[in-house]
Amino acid sequence: MLVDGVFEGGGVRGIAHIGGVQAIEENGYQWNRLAGTSAGSIIAALLASGYSSSEIKEVMESLDYKRFMKGSWIDKVPLIGKGLNLFLNEGLYDNSYEEEWLDDLLKQKGIRNFDDIEEGKLKIIISDISNGRMVTIPDDLVRYGESNKFSIAKAVRMSSTIPFFFRPVKWKVKNQKTFYYIVDGGILSNFPIWIFDSKKSPKWPTFGFRLIKEEITPIPIKNFGLIGMYKSIFKTMMQAHDLYYLDKETEVRTIKIPTGTITSTDFHLNEEEKAWLFQSGYKAATKFLKTWDFESYIKKFRSES
Repeated sequence: MLVDGVFEGGGVRGIAHIGGVQAIEENGYQWNRLAGTSAGSIIAALLASGYSSSEIKEVMESLDYKRFMKGSWIDKVPLIGKGLNLFLNEGLYDNSYEEEWLDDLLKQKGIRNFDDIEEGKLKIIISDISNGRMVTIPDDLVRYGESNKFSIAKAVRMSSTIPFFFRPVKWKVKNQKTFYYIVDGGILSNFPIWIFDSKKSPKWPTFGFRLIKEEITPIPIKNFGLIGMYKSIFKTMMQAHDLYYLDKETEVRTIKIPTGTITSTDFHLNEEEKAWLFQSGYKAATKFLKTWDFESYIKKFRSES
């Protein structure tokens, strides 16, 4: 059976999505349309470009996640380096490596831009903080004077630019003197499960992949300087996403994957932690499929559509 997949953002915790994807594929499902935010956009882009779960697992196992934290000489300034870097560059790290890394992976499948894949197959959520709007790529590209010849890797980088941790992407639009500040799509829609919904009853299901922390414990920040303030804003924002209420229709088609106490920016995960995240995703999806019934879903939630 065909299935659409929507993947939540969650930084390095996105490793858990791979386990969930493998379980879905082993049960005979084939991916039709894919969507994602932040780390979820990486998984969606790879699947839409023809990668299987086993291939993605192999890629992620060989990846040095610390390479995503590209610093600068400013970091080495004693005492004030981090704060100065944040003040001058609007983010601690440059995540340009992510775009280069993903672009290389996609090219191995003969894919680079959105016009290289079937229309409507992939949707990526970003946040345009210059205009305070959620943007869906490629649907909203025309609004910015762009076409479907837009780089998938660039869109994924935009969607994965965690505020304050990574420097915002300055999107220079063709034939315009101005540019737009773009950050993590999770700011405005971290779990766009609704993205493929229509008024008509669906012919195949949409499965959402959501990353769930076992417990969210607020930790007061003692040194409330510049770095402390930004950390507090970011942590509050991410906690709001984790506590977001799911309605019954959304919940019944969502694979909820426990990620323990691992945070979005734990780029120094060891092999055991990576393996645990993968297995958590696999177990969650396997458990979900034992009770999933598409006909029952249609009857209960979409029969009047």
